[in-house]
Amino acid sequence: MTRLSEDEIGRALQGLPGWERAGDQFVRTVRFPAFMAGIAFVTRIADVAEAADHHPDIDIRYRNVHVALSTHDEGGLTEKDVDLARSISEALGEVEAAG
Repeated sequence: MTRLSEDEIGRALQGLPGWERAGDQFVRTVRFPAFMAGIAFVTRIADVAEAADHHPDIDIRYRNVHVALSTHDEGGLTEKDVDLARSISEALGEVEAAG
């Protein structure tokens, strides 16, 4: 897997609402109404990440969940990060819909 170019990163972010770039990472922080809702989101992320064999950095701070994606083997952002960001966004929608 090759690193994305600057143009590819920009185009990817246009299709990833809520995600931002922080150096060689895609990042997103989500605030939940309750601690357990954030934990449900992290559990869902774990399922998606394990299936993709691509694991994000996750930081839980009470009701805030911060996710950072980067393909460490490639030293930056790749299509694997774009795909996982999309899957994480879908997982967020599922958790929010479940209430």
